[in-house]
Amino acid sequence: MACRWCSPIAPTTTTPWQFPEKLIPVVILKAVAGEPIPLYGDGANVRDWLFVEDHVEALLLAATRGTVGESYCVGGHGERSNKQVVEAICALLDQRLPAGAPHARLITPVADRPGHDRRYAIDPTKISTELGWQPRHNFEQGLAATVDWYLDHLPWCQTVCARAGYQGERIGVAAI
Repeated sequence: MACRWCSPIAPTTTTPWQFPEKLIPVVILKAVAGEPIPLYGDGANVRDWLFVEDHVEALLLAATRGTVGESYCVGGHGERSNKQVVEAICALLDQRLPAGAPHARLITPVADRPGHDRRYAIDPTKISTELGWQPRHNFEQGLAATVDWYLDHLPWCQTVCARAGYQGERIGVAAI
């Protein structure tokens, strides 16, 4: 989800077409199905969220107008905890799918994954001052567009999951 081309720690993007195991699609798909929505640990892990179109525009700008050999951190000024992101998705789903509301009732704490970073911090000052880049979408706009995309593409999600043999389980945790 996060691109590592432009900085050691890149923002987390709200992304249509993302594999359904990642936070935003998993929340949407679990909520639509009326299944428990997993929230790792206390949900206080913070990320700087950025809509994918803004991220792509920043990367293209850095590649075409940036100084050769320089690095540009790309951030969305959209720091939110995982809990805030999950709750925001649930609120959007309450508006779009009122029959399933309140979707927040499905939020279920699960054990945090080992080594889960508490916070990713991005300082996009350099790309903003040197190249004039700013995200065109704020967190709420990007998240709403992403939620709408997934709701409009549920068959695509089902196809991708079926082809990958993914059934909504947590990936990357070794069986003990």
